[in-house]
Order: sequence, then structure tokens, then C-alpha cells
Amino acid sequence: MNVRAAAAKVLFEVVDQGYSLSSALPTAQQSIRPRDHALLQEMCYGALRYLPRLESIVNELMDKPLKGKQRVFHHLILIGIYQLSFMRIPPHAAVGETVEGAQALKGPRLRGLINAVLRNYQRNQEQLDAHAISHNAGKYAHPSWLLKLLQQAYPEQWQKIVEANNSKAPMWLRVNRQHHTRDQYLELLKQNDIEAEIHPQAQDALRLLSPCDVMTLPGFDLGWVSVQDAAAQLSVDYLTPQDGELILDCCAAPGGKTAHILEHTNNTEVVAIDCDDNRLKRVHENLERLQLQAEVICGDARYPEEWWNGEKFDRILLDAPCSATGVIRRHPDIKWLRRGSDIEALAELQSEILDAMWRQLKPNGTLVYATCSITPQENIDQVRAFLKRTTNVELIGSQADNPGRQILPGEENMDGFYYAVLRKTA
Repeated sequence: MNVRAAAAKVLFEVVDQGYSLSSALPTAQQSIRPRDHALLQEMCYGALRYLPRLESIVNELMDKPLKGKQRVFHHLILIGIYQLSFMRIPPHAAVGETVEGAQALKGPRLRGLINAVLRNYQRNQEQLDAHAISHNAGKYAHPSWLLKLLQQAYPEQWQKIVEANNSKAPMWLRVNRQHHTRDQYLELLKQNDIEAEIHPQAQDALRLLSPCDVMTLPGFDLGWVSVQDAAAQLSVDYLTPQDGELILDCCAAPGGKTAHILEHTNNTEVVAIDCDDNRLKRVHENLERLQLQAEVICGDARYPEEWWNGEKFDRILLDAPCSATGVIRRHPDIKWLRRGSDIEALAELQSEILDAMWRQLKPNGTLVYATCSITPQENIDQVRAFLKRTTNVELIGSQADNPGRQILPGEENMDGFYYAVLRKTA
């Protein structure tokens, strides 16, 4: 398939039908040549990143919107404008290939319309771009509810957060210390002309200065290294797993943190539980590639009696279901799939899981509460409420009035993440 047509279909499925980008994109990649995969990804991610700006321009250029069965062609025009505005593709190629995408989408009669809209944008680009960023939606490329939340929660930092959310995410590696130290693997990368730098805190993390195909990484197929953001890698530092313990990774899919725990310990029994059987396939795949073993269970974390034998855990990593507002730069579709009303519902679910997991922890055991969110309701407020209703808990490493650590997007080139360390006193 024409790669622009494939991109238009992805946007249609995400924006109009509510599919996640992580599910729509792989399907689309199967319909195009492998050499076009990176181009498809760039167009889809970029168009979703700047969706309100592109929509504003299209609305200016068209007398009436394309509706119904013609909606996919609306998204094809968005892809065309994104190329002309943000990519280095020669304008004639961007326009020509986008117009040909209408043929692939079985809309040959719309080729003239698409060509006219894109040519009109070229002629009036400076004026149209200026108008598109004259309002908050186009300027900041965030839905109004999220922009308001960020402004209220982070009055001094919200603009930096927005900027980080609209940037391309770096590629972080997690070195498997069962095979190499971080410094040893850094040397291997240098020998293969791959530039990288270390992280000041995450002990196994390396950031590639230029992202690359994982199969070009030394020993990737042998389990020497994995792709994982540095903020997510900090989970093992807060959990501090020890050899021989019984550890639960709750809400574990896709399994990166499960694997990291196993890479740090020996003779440790790790149980990985998640309620999504499809996502658990990724856990099995990651463990197989890394040649690690864990007990993988599909179950609802709120009801551990349905999937566990009752034995208490030494440590629990609770990476709770969340709004994922800390990883928008990796998943720009989050901005358009989430709703403000989701936050309250997620906070209630997190509270139920946290209480259920606390009952599964041994006395003197450690529970690390984590999210990839930056909303106070899911993080600081959640832990404050837990501390108030729970008697046998000690907060480790932070103060009760400001519990845990909130990492903001872009901080030390990391994703947004939250951690709170809780010890069970009895």
C-alpha cells in the first residue's frame, strides 16, 4: 500500500475509532514495504503530536469537512500537511505521493480535491501556520482539559512539560547485568560505532544519541540488552530486590520491570500478574529472549484470592494502571484518547489495587507504588490518602506532606514517572 494511505488509515483508526496507536500501527506496517516502516511511524506520530494545528489548517482550507466514508481522506490531507510543514520531504514528492494515496484508498475522484488543498496550503503556508498557533489548542497541541490540569498542578513547569510531550522520545537501553556491566556494554557500542551516554542515577541505563534498529545492537537477540526508559528502570532501585525473595510484579505487562528484577537477583521467585492476557504474551516473549523465568499469571489485582495461594510477598512492585500522561512523547495518541473523567475512575481503581496488594505483603516488606502518570490525583494525592487510612505503614525516603518522587517528562531525558516506597510495619 501507498505509505501515505497507510498513515491515513492509522490516523482514522486512532482519532475516529478510538484504537491505540500501538495496536493500529503494527497492522498498517504489514501492508507496506519494510523500508517504509520508519517513514510511516514518523508521519503517524508527528500528525498525532500536532493534531489540533493540522486540523485548524484543514478547516481553513476546506468549505465543508469530509464526513462518513470520506473521513479517511480527511486524515490523508492531515498527513500531507504534516509532511509539508514538518518533514524534509521535497514538497512535490509530499504532494504527489499523498494525492496518489487517494487511489490506494479507493477514492480516485478525490485526488483533485486533495491536490488543490495541499497546493493552497503551500501558497499560503506562512499565514495559515500563524493562524493555527494563535489559539492554545494549536499552539500547545494538548486538549484543553489536560492543558488546564498541567497549568494547575505545575504552574511554573507546565510549559516545559508541554514542550517535552511534543518532542521525540529518546531511545534508552537497559543493560542486562547478568551478561555485562553498563560500562562493558558501552564499550561494545563504541566498537560498533553506536554513540551512547550513561544516566546519572539509573545504573543499567544507556541513552543512544541516535535511535537505531534493535537488531543492530550487540547481543540483542541473546538478551544482552533491552529497550526501556531510564525512569522505568529506576523501579528496581526503589524496590531493592534481594536474592532468594518472593517478589510480585503487579500489572506487569509488557514485562520490562519483571525482567529487570530477575537480572538484579539470583534464586529469586518473581510472580508477574496482569489482567490482560494479550499483553501477557509480551511478558513471555521478553522473558524468553532474555532467558529468564517468572511465574506469569492472568488475573485481576483487586482480587488476589482468585489467582494466588495466599503466601505473602517480601516485596511488591505495583505499577498501577494509570492515565499514562507521563509517556505522551512516546504515545502521542494518549492526548486524544484520554478524557478528563478518566482520571477519577483510574484513581479509584488504583486505590482498590493498592489496598488489595498491601494485604499480600509480609510484615517488614516493601511495596513500591509506581505510575507513568504526572497527575497529582493518581500519585501524591493517592499516596497521601493511603497513608491516612492505613496504620501499619511507613513512608520511606520522602515526607508525608509531599510523598514519593514525581519525575516530569524530559527530566534528565526521562519519561514522566512517579514512585513512592512504603514499608509494612506489622
